[in-house]
Amino acid sequence: MASVVEYKGPREGYRCGYCDAPEGKVSSGMWAHSMTVQDYQDLIDRGWRRSGKYVYKPVMNQTCCPQYTIRCRPLHFQPSKSHKKVLKKMFKFLSKGEFSKGNNEEEPMDSQMDDAGMHDFALKSKLDIKSDQRPLSEDCHEFKESKVKEKEDLEPKETKMLNQSHAKQEKLGSGEPSSSVKVVPSTPKPGKGADLSKPPCRKAKDIRKERKRQKLILKSQTDQVQHEEKPKLNQPKSIEDFIFDTLPDKSAHQLEVRVVRSSPPSSQFKATFQESYQVYKRYQMVIHKDPPDKPTVSQFTRFLCSSPLEAENPPNGPDCGYGSFHQQYWLDGKIIAVGVIDVLPYCVSSVYLYYDPDYAFLSLGVYSALREIAFTRELHEKTSQLSYYYMGFYIHSCPKMRYKGQYRPSDLLCPETYVWVPIEQCLPALENSKYCRFNQDTKAVDEERIKELDRLRVLYKRTIMPYNIYKKRQKGPSDEAIVQQYADLVGQTCSERMLLFRS
Repeated sequence: MASVVEYKGPREGYRCGYCDAPEGKVSSGMWAHSMTVQDYQDLIDRGWRRSGKYVYKPVMNQTCCPQYTIRCRPLHFQPSKSHKKVLKKMFKFLSKGEFSKGNNEEEPMDSQMDDAGMHDFALKSKLDIKSDQRPLSEDCHEFKESKVKEKEDLEPKETKMLNQSHAKQEKLGSGEPSSSVKVVPSTPKPGKGADLSKPPCRKAKDIRKERKRQKLILKSQTDQVQHEEKPKLNQPKSIEDFIFDTLPDKSAHQLEVRVVRSSPPSSQFKATFQESYQVYKRYQMVIHKDPPDKPTVSQFTRFLCSSPLEAENPPNGPDCGYGSFHQQYWLDGKIIAVGVIDVLPYCVSSVYLYYDPDYAFLSLGVYSALREIAFTRELHEKTSQLSYYYMGFYIHSCPKMRYKGQYRPSDLLCPETYVWVPIEQCLPALENSKYCRFNQDTKAVDEERIKELDRLRVLYKRTIMPYNIYKKRQKGPSDEAIVQQYADLVGQTCSERMLLFRS
């Protein structure tokens, strides 16, 4: 099935929700009557994003707040201190029912990167390191004592042997056999010291001395290796270790996360629609200060339930299939949050999150983002090419919207060449200018730029045809300029695969 889109052209001069400029926002958009998951994957890799069935792309060099597509690399993701703080807070709430209702005025996924409150974790880490080092220091101390003891034991023996040699020379003329020379009048205790009735054998002592020294060196090396291996055994906790940590038998609360298909709506989605909508309505009214009559059922459906994406369930795809879903967070049998997501060939794309304001103290924006990263990692285990987590747009010019850059490692999309660049390389440029080309190769161009407009596919009077045929049948003024604009924005591949509806 082919995607069918209706290009609406550029839209400018409307209010920006980020900087509140009354006429600062500029974007191009199209209505997607239907869309394959592969086409949408290719579109978001060119800076597009959907809201319901409307798919839009900011005009980056003109809009007041440039919005850069951002993706996280979950396979290499390690939770930061603030992320761990949120995960531990959730575990503490679920296991013991304990929570602290501090300042929770955060946006979805918002994180203040506050290291305060992580003191216990840092202290624990230091104590762990200290305890790991202790056996080595004790062994080193024992080793030094052994070396001193060995030196004390061996030096008198060497002195004794020298005395024996001198005594032998002095008594050679007495007629006594050398073997009967006795330097020390007292007899050695059984099992201790050398047998002085026999000639000394320095070679055997040297061997014993060397053996003892080798044993001490080997013991020291073994202890050193064990000490070095301990940190490897004590690897940093993964995100799954925190999320799926075993709760006590009598935990205070139970949390369950369910993934239900929203388009076309599954039976589970239909059964929970009203409850899910009520959570959305409260969220919009309390968090975004919407009047009670604004978050209607139709607005909720149009914005977060309707999707142009066609459901696909290929045998080599994820168990849930591809398409649009709601990830519902059930606490003790009721919905407290919903993450709206798209599962695409190469990524999980986050669309929106809404939650019950009564549970804002759980930092559900951050928690849901971490759960979606873990979900991406889970899907990757079966579908290896699905390995990215798209977080929508990163807006550096709006400080409140920089939180997405805290999920590392992550990349930003170059708005001119559509290649991914690590965010660390992009931030210095964004400090100097709102709009930036991230690709440092000055000769690089958009590889998907339109080369043959005539190959673009058109749906005209219920007939599919290439653009060059459509031009011959077209009546009235030419629309080539607007078609060219559409083709430049979607790229050569999508223009040949999708159907551009013309009336």
